[in-house]
Amino acid sequence: MPIYRAYIVGLHDRPIGVVQIDCVDDSSAIKSAERLVDSHGVELWQMDRPVARFDARSKRALTKVGVATNSPE
Repeated sequence: MPIYRAYIVGLHDRPIGVVQIDCVDDSSAIKSAERLVDSHGVELWQMDRPVARFDARSKRALTKVGVATNSPE
């Protein structure tokens, strides 16, 4: 099972905390990390690969290529 890390980001996008998440794939890791978003943003990584970034202001999950993961398809 892949290990993901969700970094809680504070001012100037500096990490202020980390949560380890064990999930079967990116999609389930994104759903788990999304629950961590409150007044701080969250960056989700799998090893050295960026998976998603969650903006605290808009509550939207953005992948590293800028595609919203919760947009209608």
